[in-house]
Amino acid sequence: MTALLILFMFVAFVGIDFLVRTSLRRMRETRERQAREAVLNTSIHLDFTHEAKSLKRVEVPNPRARILAVDDEAVVLDSFRRILVLEGFSVDTVEHGPEALGLIQRHDYDFLFTDLKMPDMDGVEVVKAAKHLRPDVDVVVITGYGSIDTAVQTLQHGACEYVQKPFTADELAEFAKKLLIKREARIEAQRRPNVRVVAPEMAEVVSASEFCVPGGAFLSSGHAWVRIEPEGQVRVGIDDFVRKALGQVKGVILPERGKTFRQGETLFTLKGVTGEVHVAAPLSGRIEHDNAGLLSDPAELMHSPYDRGWVCLMTPSDLAGELPALKIGQPVIDWYQDEITRLRTADAPQATGAVDWSSFEKQFLGLGDHAKA
Repeated sequence: MTALLILFMFVAFVGIDFLVRTSLRRMRETRERQAREAVLNTSIHLDFTHEAKSLKRVEVPNPRARILAVDDEAVVLDSFRRILVLEGFSVDTVEHGPEALGLIQRHDYDFLFTDLKMPDMDGVEVVKAAKHLRPDVDVVVITGYGSIDTAVQTLQHGACEYVQKPFTADELAEFAKKLLIKREARIEAQRRPNVRVVAPEMAEVVSASEFCVPGGAFLSSGHAWVRIEPEGQVRVGIDDFVRKALGQVKGVILPERGKTFRQGETLFTLKGVTGEVHVAAPLSGRIEHDNAGLLSDPAELMHSPYDRGWVCLMTPSDLAGELPALKIGQPVIDWYQDEITRLRTADAPQATGAVDWSSFEKQFLGLGDHAKA
């Protein structure tokens, strides 16, 4: 009986908490909407003719994005302001293409919506000029049913999307939200990643949003690191780029002791749930020792890639001749940033955040079929 009472109280508490949170959220959204309506009713009566003769501007606090719309139909522009301002966007509207081009040179907009058919300057010309003046602005074409083919052609000139009129308030609001999500995703992909040089053991505590390279070690173009030992031998492992891209390793095939490998041949293989990748030898040489502990605990490759997760120890056969092909210092950081950006924009990433191992190997590890044999 006591257990049932406790269970009932817990369920009641969760239900009340949910209702309170939902009510507070709705109250907050209502207040924000009322504030935007007040701004909308006030701003459209302000005089901005010193910037553009037909300009009407509505700025909301903390806007989700800044939008400029150009259309020769005042009723369409009224709809843009009314719908998008209430959704949290700051909106400027003008009725002529040249006015819009003048504004994007003086203000920072995220989006430019342009009608396709206008008397003084058509939408195709606006798209071309806008992308020339401000390549960072996403241009959207407003079109009627009969001009869809022309609207599609504007994509070749830099437009990112088109919207067909007439549209409902819900359709335009949802369309703007999707545009914003796509823009934010693209900007995030283009943002230069943070790469740090760290001591080998520090790779275990580097945040997931950062990448690290081992201080004093060399890196190959196939993302294997090389550290020269005092006796002249070299220790080899995978780098942080491979670790973060693959996410998890289920097993490893270590190189055979005493076997000689040439630079570029498959040195060891990493196994995952959906496939495997082959890592090329960064240098030519003979295998003297391997990290047998990885056979029973392959997770060490991911937990400590530059320290406990080393893979093998080699005696190089042509260290002086092959070492110049490897990278160290600032060139590593510059190359790493380019590789990370390429990974983020590649077609390989899956919905889970991991990559397709086969595609990853082809794009980043530089191994051909002849090198796997």
